[in-house]
Amino acid sequence: MHLPSLFARRYLVSKKSTQAINILSGISVLGMLVGSMGLVLVLSVFNGFESLVVSLYDKFYPEIIISPSTGKFFSENSIHYDELKKVDGIKAYSLQLEEKALLRFGDNQYIATVRGVDSNFTQISSVQNSMFHGQFLLHSNSYPYAVVGAGIEQALGLNYDNPFNELSIYIPKKGVSYVLNPEDAFNRELIRPIGSFSIQQEFDMEYVFVPMEFMRTLLNEPEAVSAISIAINSGANVDRIKNDVKKICGKNFEVLDRYEQNKSLYAIMKIEKWVVYAVLTFILIVAAFNIIGSLSMLIIDKRKDINILRVMGADLPSIKKIFLYEGILLSFIGCVSGFILSVILILLQKKFGLIEIGGGTFVVNAYPVKMQLMDFVLVFFT
Repeated sequence: MHLPSLFARRYLVSKKSTQAINILSGISVLGMLVGSMGLVLVLSVFNGFESLVVSLYDKFYPEIIISPSTGKFFSENSIHYDELKKVDGIKAYSLQLEEKALLRFGDNQYIATVRGVDSNFTQISSVQNSMFHGQFLLHSNSYPYAVVGAGIEQALGLNYDNPFNELSIYIPKKGVSYVLNPEDAFNRELIRPIGSFSIQQEFDMEYVFVPMEFMRTLLNEPEAVSAISIAINSGANVDRIKNDVKKICGKNFEVLDRYEQNKSLYAIMKIEKWVVYAVLTFILIVAAFNIIGSLSMLIIDKRKDINILRVMGADLPSIKKIFLYEGILLSFIGCVSGFILSVILILLQKKFGLIEIGGGTFVVNAYPVKMQLMDFVLVFFT
């Protein structure tokens, strides 16, 4: 039998000569409970937001993208596609060509990024699963169509019901410095809008999808490509595939995975999460001082017991361990109780959305939450 831990358990539940010690012990446990619960809840909310943002970006950004190291475009024949197909784990790839353009519909104008994509695009992206109006269709009987972001649709006042309403797209001509007629400085093509997508405002207000051939005609670049998007098989090693693709493409191209395509965004989310964690940890440390005060009063209350133990032969380290274990028990009870309450609150939030974000403009109504085992381990050791 381990005597220090036995005495610590007895002191925890036994009555003290002064009621204030019991009250202070309860406050200590409550402080650890609230602190640990707060840490778990905040970390879970950040996990929820991170998962939500990643899921939204995954709909738009490919798992791997190839782009030129310098300049906007490269020739379609610059890549060995036969070797690319042989890379184990690559499911499909899609060519894209994009440029900033002026959109005009009726009297309304808007500047957006027009992206030309080929027939493999739906295998790379899930934009087609996020349609707001109409359908994701870029070709029909060799006739080109445009799919726009929901924000652009509203800004231009697009009307899909009228088959004669077409969207005008203007892109500046290369090498033109002076013209008498401003319209002569632009390449212009007409295309009929057939639908709109809605993912999040950043994309909804920025992008228009058109067929690759239409975009090349608009730019007067018959072989131009701005990027190659790659989809990989489920469970495939992204780093290995990325390295294999780099070897095929050479030094003139950048090969980026999803994290690298949005490195600053993911880095900011991580920094925010750990800054909040550090702030709440300081609050938890302050709460821990209640335990020190509680133990100090308990030592004073148990002076007679300490003297008896010393007379019976107990050394000073063993007596210190009694109060060390007492503090650990107070922390453990508060921590575990906080974990239980936090799990209950997280499950209720996931099921019923108890706390709403408000405003009605976000992609979800209630705060997203996601539990991760490592958060509980981290808070426990904290």
